[in-house]
Formats: sequence, C-alpha cells, structure tokens
Amino acid sequence: MENQDGVRPPLRHKERAGIFRPGRQLHDDSYPEEKQGSFRGIAVSLRGMPNPSDYEGLQGNVRDLALPELETWENQYPDREYQVRMELPEFTCICPKTGLPDFATITIEYVPGKCCVELKSLKLYLGAFRDVGIFHEHAVNKILDDFVEAVNPRKVEVHGGFGARGGITTGVSAAWPKEL
Repeated sequence: MENQDGVRPPLRHKERAGIFRPGRQLHDDSYPEEKQGSFRGIAVSLRGMPNPSDYEGLQGNVRDLALPELETWENQYPDREYQVRMELPEFTCICPKTGLPDFATITIEYVPGKCCVELKSLKLYLGAFRDVGIFHEHAVNKILDDFVEAVNPRKVEVHGGFGARGGITTGVSAAWPKEL
C-alpha cells in the first residue's frame, strides 16, 4: 500500500510479524472446519492445535524403560517415623512431541521403612532421563514406581515442577500409598 507520493508507510509491529494485515480479519472463518495443514512438520488443525492422534506412538512403553538401578542402605531407625525430603533442581528430559529439552525440579518426600535411598544412585538414575522422550506425567509416575520398588518406603510423594514451555508451567504429583 503506497500513499499519494508513492512511498510505502512503515509497517506496524503486528504487520511485520505477519499477525495482522490491514483489511483482513484476525480470525478468518472462510476455511472449512476440517481444513488442516502442516507447520514445521507438525500437523495442525484450523485453530492451530496439534491433532490429539499426533501424540500417539511418540513414546515406547514407559513402564519398561531401562534406567540405572536405585541403590539403598539399611535404615537404623526403622521403628521411628520420620520424613526425608530431597529436591533435585537439575532434572531434564526430552519432549517427545518437539524433541526439545524440558527442565524440572523433582522433589521426593518419603518416610523410610527398612532402608533409605542412596543419593548418588538417585542422581545417576534421574540423569538417565536426559535423553529420554517422555511426557511430564509419565516421568513423575515412572520415578514413583521405581522408587517404591527399590526403597519400599512407608509412604512417598514425588513432585515434578516443570519449567515454562509456551508460557505454561506444569506441576505433576504422584503418591504411594494412594491415601497420601
């Protein structure tokens, strides 16, 4: 669009970003609802959201995922109920949809039974997720399952506080036994 002198006025910020063009509605309803396309290799619907079926098959069987073994040591106070809290701020895994890294703080609170978890083995165990494509919910539940199997605590809760992705932070908690 040029003015009378043949000079094009500077683009507004939203025009430069391709978000808005003069004379065009922001929401173009001229496309049929079933219109779909692709953006950077991700199938998108008219509203720009990935199709739910696109998430299927992005992970193997998470429950059978081979990870380093969690080691334990004998608790000399099994008759006393006390709580242990561990916060691991450097957890990383891979988003199975985008292949980009996800960062989280994993917090494990447990009441030991006959044994306690050995911290170096826990660090190596959690570090093994670094190259694993796994959803946040599955990561927290896998950590809980493996922790319960190795340590056999009286009770335990695992919480994952995942960093912002697309402006959304995610918090996932899982507990054993379920009464927690």
